[in-house]
Amino acid sequence: MKKYLAAFVLSLFVINIFANQYKVSSAEEIKSILKIIQPGDTITMLNGIWKNQEIKFIAKGKLDSPILLKAETPGEVILTGSSSLKLAGEYLVVNGLLFKDGAIEKGAVIEFRSGTDKEANYSRVTNCAIINYNPPDKDTDYKWVSLYGEYNRVDHCYFRNKTHSGCLLVVWLSDKPNYHRIDSNYFAYRPELGYNGGEIIRVGTSHWSMYPSYTIVESNYFEDCNGEREIISNKSFYNTYRHNTFVRCQGTLTLRHGNSCTVEGNFFFGENVPMTGGVRVIGEGHKIFNNYFYHLVGEDVFAALPIMNGVPDSPLNRYFQVKSAQISFNTFVDCKYNIVIGTGADEELCLPPINSVVANNIFYNTEENIVTLIDEPQNFLWEGNIYHNAQLGIESNGFSEIDPLISQFTDGLFRISENSPAIGNAVGNYKYVTHDMDGQQRKTSKDIGCDQYSTDPVIYKPLKATDIGPNWLQNFSEILY
Repeated sequence: MKKYLAAFVLSLFVINIFANQYKVSSAEEIKSILKIIQPGDTITMLNGIWKNQEIKFIAKGKLDSPILLKAETPGEVILTGSSSLKLAGEYLVVNGLLFKDGAIEKGAVIEFRSGTDKEANYSRVTNCAIINYNPPDKDTDYKWVSLYGEYNRVDHCYFRNKTHSGCLLVVWLSDKPNYHRIDSNYFAYRPELGYNGGEIIRVGTSHWSMYPSYTIVESNYFEDCNGEREIISNKSFYNTYRHNTFVRCQGTLTLRHGNSCTVEGNFFFGENVPMTGGVRVIGEGHKIFNNYFYHLVGEDVFAALPIMNGVPDSPLNRYFQVKSAQISFNTFVDCKYNIVIGTGADEELCLPPINSVVANNIFYNTEENIVTLIDEPQNFLWEGNIYHNAQLGIESNGFSEIDPLISQFTDGLFRISENSPAIGNAVGNYKYVTHDMDGQQRKTSKDIGCDQYSTDPVIYKPLKATDIGPNWLQNFSEILY
């Protein structure tokens, strides 16, 4: 075994020795280099202004020797005008590019495909930024990032001030899963668009919403993302949204189409800004747990947790009935409207939510009722919930009116104290809840709410602007304005 390991290490060393380094100053030079590029090679884009450069990065690297396209100095390769980037092939990495003050006519600024038949797989865009890449007419629809293919990643990037039509980042589906990862990005300052199409992230489309994606959206920071009522729009199956932080975002993480998604361990800080919301629920089999909702003042579809009515025999682009949702171990503090059931109810949206669970949540200091009924849910299980300083709004023995003894800790979060009645008193069998919002392990006797009282190290916490995005961003603050 040692002999084979030594041979493997030696082979990697040999690859590194013979890897080529190319320096380029135009898209045309990149095109020429790609004719001779080999796995493990690096193409370095020289610092400066790259205007009207349509870059096509089409190549095939390998798992242990990807092909790298990088900035000479991260943040100092500035693409502008009509510049864009298309990736196609396998095991490609793009690092350190800045798109600023440009515009294109259609498509996407960064696209994980070239043409309609060449897609990128196992590829990554990291440590990049797109800022103010807007056309003169805000009705011009194009995306900033379009993800195609499989197993691609967008991480540690910064996206700021998209003012025109079209979702900022889209995961496009086909008849096979994507397995993409969108993580550690900073999404900032998207003003209200005024109509549909102003989402930050959309995973799927109505047409493909009954197909699985398995995309993970995690550890991203969303600040003042107000384009429309859907900050994130889920439109496919089996996606995970976890450990993200939302600050002053006028909208919700919306489970718009598709089923069986997980919304776990997210932080929603409304700061009492109008229309700030949490998670909007539509469809079947979703699990929403360990989330922290604070100072959200949105109403109706902008509430902390609106659960919508459905349409009989709904077409793909309308509203499917909520079934078998599990809303558990969340904490709501100082929110105006917490759970709203039957949102959107009218002659068309006439199917109330059914067969769902609301369990082991904490509700503290609520301006309106804990539960607002627009329509009566059917076959709901309410159990183990605690509320204080509020009116319940429904008749149910699944709530205890008792002070959970929470207080604001040094990290700014309201947590349970060591003598809280929430400790060890969760009821029911929720095997999927193995940790709390901090990443601390849940004990056999679980605590109510998103926080398990523990002295274990905190793994996850609310993100700050300085925690996330490109590693060069703070050194180039003058480019942001």
